[in-house]
Amino acid sequence: MNLQFFRVKSRTKIGDGDFRSPSPFVLNFCYRLPVAAYCLLIFWQSAFPSPQGLPDFAFSDKFMHLGGYALLGALFFRALIREPINLSRSGIILLSIFFSTLYGVSDEIHQAFVSARCGSVGDVIADFLGSALGVWFYARFCSRDRSGTGQ
Repeated sequence: MNLQFFRVKSRTKIGDGDFRSPSPFVLNFCYRLPVAAYCLLIFWQSAFPSPQGLPDFAFSDKFMHLGGYALLGALFFRALIREPINLSRSGIILLSIFFSTLYGVSDEIHQAFVSARCGSVGDVIADFLGSALGVWFYARFCSRDRSGTGQ
């Protein structure tokens, strides 16, 4: 069994050799709040019938799920990489994909109880793919790893 995902990395490198975790205010306001706010936005949007006037082509709703959950996955990764948890970067990538996909599953269950909406396994698959794409993109191009090397 490979335990590479569970290496101890509980501090973030900030600047030149300064290892410290962000303050609780910074964690809450700058990293956790955007995730919670975006989850609330998804929940609120899901409580209404499908919007009219959106592009209508084959699988257009799947592309909206892909894009929406790519953003959620990136926000989860952005927040979790700053948390003082004992996971490697790979573990945080997997955890970010898991949490954003899990939220997608809960959203599809929520939609099953909204009139004129229905939950769909295809939407969950699009949510997973979007989550993975967003986490990969953010991890690859927008963030530095905990060691500060960017690799």
